[in-house]
Amino acid sequence: MIALLVVNLVLCIYPIIGAMYWFWGAVAYALFRKHDDELASRDELKRHPFITIMVPAHNEEVIIESTLNYLLHDLHYHHYEVLVMDDGSTDQTPVILARLQQTNPRLRVVRIDDNQGKAHAFNVGMFFARGEYILSNDADTIPEPDALVKYMRYFESPRGVNYAAVTANMDVYNRTTLLGKSQTVEFSSIVGIIKRSQTAINNTMYAYSGANTMYRKRFLINAGGFRQDRATEDISIAWDHTFMNVVPRFAPDIVFHMNVSETVRDLFRQRNRWAQGGTEVWLTNFTKTFARPWRNRYVLPMVLDSTMSLVWSFFFVITTIVFILLMCYYLGVGNYERIYHGIVMSMIFVNFQLIAGLFQVLAALILDFQGTKLKYILFSPLYLLFTWIVNPLTIIITFHKAIKTILGFGKGTWKSPKRRTN
Repeated sequence: MIALLVVNLVLCIYPIIGAMYWFWGAVAYALFRKHDDELASRDELKRHPFITIMVPAHNEEVIIESTLNYLLHDLHYHHYEVLVMDDGSTDQTPVILARLQQTNPRLRVVRIDDNQGKAHAFNVGMFFARGEYILSNDADTIPEPDALVKYMRYFESPRGVNYAAVTANMDVYNRTTLLGKSQTVEFSSIVGIIKRSQTAINNTMYAYSGANTMYRKRFLINAGGFRQDRATEDISIAWDHTFMNVVPRFAPDIVFHMNVSETVRDLFRQRNRWAQGGTEVWLTNFTKTFARPWRNRYVLPMVLDSTMSLVWSFFFVITTIVFILLMCYYLGVGNYERIYHGIVMSMIFVNFQLIAGLFQVLAALILDFQGTKLKYILFSPLYLLFTWIVNPLTIIITFHKAIKTILGFGKGTWKSPKRRTN
């Protein structure tokens, strides 16, 4: 009975534990790892390796031309190509690409007739890529002009010999809506603080960013490429690289500007895909990790954290349903005192979780972009409440899909969200 109470208490306060874990991890990064891991801009680049910027695209007629024009003409690096993997587009994307190729010899296009997913397109493109390094660049994402130079500083540094991938920092540029402003807190800060914490504590990374990660091509080939039946190829390859004992690196000084979902439907679809991908990775690696726990000790914290997140998601949804049913029952029998006590206790837990979450958000906003986005702290309560509700729901909704994938019935086809021009 005592053990059950302890487990129940741990699950109740898990969001608080998680928020404080990432908070102190970020503090550890700032105190002990920041100066070693973040390269100074004055570091001279002695070699300029050839880079392939790969842009997987499926029905991107609205945004593809502006993105490619930027990539082809506005980067401060000259030894590169742009390779577009047209994955079965049925709109005007192929026409636009053919027109751009006529005036841009640096642009290459590989057409895949049937939509088979981003991972499949990337795996095919890997063998067409001429670059020693491959930058995964989404069609709605643009890097800062110095991005390629900064990437090479990391890979060409003395520590970079074992770097499998370097993933950059995300900045939201469509902040005109409430959803855009709320996601600014997440992408510009929360994602960054988690990656900093993972780097500081365990020198690992749960997930790359598929929109802005540069890969050393030989390590991609050694890993067998991306898993084509997974919902999130960037999460899977990060774990695969970790099991290979090669090093991922987060580079907060390399900035990419991204277009985030502006409708609840697109946002929920995106979170469903993320949740399914995370569960697929957990199902793939759970048994493998605990079969040889000492050998896989660097992956063990990732698996334990993923396990707790999954268990808590089911716990949160089940207890919320039970709570609502109990409140309805007490309302029906007129026991208003129990209703009052139930609401007060739940508010106490919510307030403690909100305070812990605000600590995490505040640390993230101070660390990221030198505190220039502190004004978005006003939108952090909305973001925190949204994630507490949506994240467990999406995990439960997509759990059966993740199991189907592991059993061999997964597919990686994709559907682009509604776009607006850059």
